[in-house]
Amino acid sequence: MEALTNIFSILGGIAWGPYMLAFIGFTGLYLIIGLKFMPIIKIPYALKLLFNKSSDKGKGEISPRSALFTAMSATVGTGNIAGVATAIALGGPGAIFWMWIMGFVGMATKYGEAVLAVKYRETDSNGSFVGGPMYYIKNGLGDKWKWLGFLFALFGTIAAFGIGNMVQSNTVANQLQSTLNIDPIITGIVIASIAGLVIIGGVKRIGLFASTLVPIMALIYLLSALIIVLMNINQVPEAFRIIVDSAFNGSAATGGFAGATVLMAIRFGIARGVFSNEAGLGSAPIAHAAAKTNSPVKQGTIAMLGTFFDTIIICSLTALVIVISGAWKNGDNGAVLTSNAFVYGLPAIGEYIVTICLILFAFTTIIGWSYYGERCSAYIFGTKAIKPYRILWLISIVLGSYSLELGGSTAESVNLIWLIADVMNGFMAIPNLIALVLLSPVIFKLSKEYFIRK
Repeated sequence: MEALTNIFSILGGIAWGPYMLAFIGFTGLYLIIGLKFMPIIKIPYALKLLFNKSSDKGKGEISPRSALFTAMSATVGTGNIAGVATAIALGGPGAIFWMWIMGFVGMATKYGEAVLAVKYRETDSNGSFVGGPMYYIKNGLGDKWKWLGFLFALFGTIAAFGIGNMVQSNTVANQLQSTLNIDPIITGIVIASIAGLVIIGGVKRIGLFASTLVPIMALIYLLSALIIVLMNINQVPEAFRIIVDSAFNGSAATGGFAGATVLMAIRFGIARGVFSNEAGLGSAPIAHAAAKTNSPVKQGTIAMLGTFFDTIIICSLTALVIVISGAWKNGDNGAVLTSNAFVYGLPAIGEYIVTICLILFAFTTIIGWSYYGERCSAYIFGTKAIKPYRILWLISIVLGSYSLELGGSTAESVNLIWLIADVMNGFMAIPNLIALVLLSPVIFKLSKEYFIRK
């Protein structure tokens, strides 16, 4: 057990190391330059498409808007609360500047993923529209690259149980046990029961669920953060100054904060940015492939809003609250740091807002990733694998929350599963990024043709 843990710890350093992060960053940079910064320029047009019901024309399973919210249900998660705090705690406020850079670059990556997902999607034996990296590798690059698509599906199937399931249910169970003293096993059973009612309906019910809950939970969090920022509006210019200055000069040690160099700010800003918006990992295009659309470019334009909302808006407000409050100087980390910052701004209810949002964010991640993992397993084993996969998914939710009470070798086994899932999640990016680079001429050509017509 210890030997396996050591092996996957080393692999984890590779999967989320500087070379992988550089690969993700440079792929996004290459795409955004090749697209002539279109993803940033076309944000107003993307918002217009999002709220225009006439965009819902074409073949598919769910509306373009539902596809976006399904993708966001998996993307907007604990990374927006704990991830931003971790970036600041380890890299200083300057890490947020580099997270912003990854956000804008990641918009091009997410755009390209969705364009290819719709362009090369197909229907399965049940008549459902399916797509994602495994399909645009197979249908776009040809049979000699099918092995790469298989690897993505394999990595995705395994990673889903950790990053999108057990880690999330454990986070919720831990939060409820510490704040309300609720038994973790009860939390796990309740989450699994509610999740089962949604998952059993497939992507259409998941899309309906996501379209309802994701905007509500995001609005609760955004309004709370915005109130704190507006109450301290005079400190906002100084907060931005600290973020930009720290990005290029590092952050000196102060209070409980150990200090951070410029390299640390870059490293943790990029790493947490990728963890938060998932651009480049190849998960979101699986949801966008199910959209009712007659244009890959239209769906790609809508898809890039997921990264914009996630990183540029939600993460930025979290960061401003943390910097304005000064809580980052106390040496706290993760969700505790964010919670303390919200308590500073809203003393009576700040902690409860973070707790509620953490639970909602984690739960929607479980729902979104259930679809990703299901589609990856169906690519490998066929549609007959869908029902067993859903059952195993619900059981894993309970196991993830229950692991809080486990001890000894059993707990070590659960930790190993999480470590393996984290490695597989990072490795998902390799086949996807290779496909994005090789198929980039298709992305550029379709985009040019579409916007010339417009």
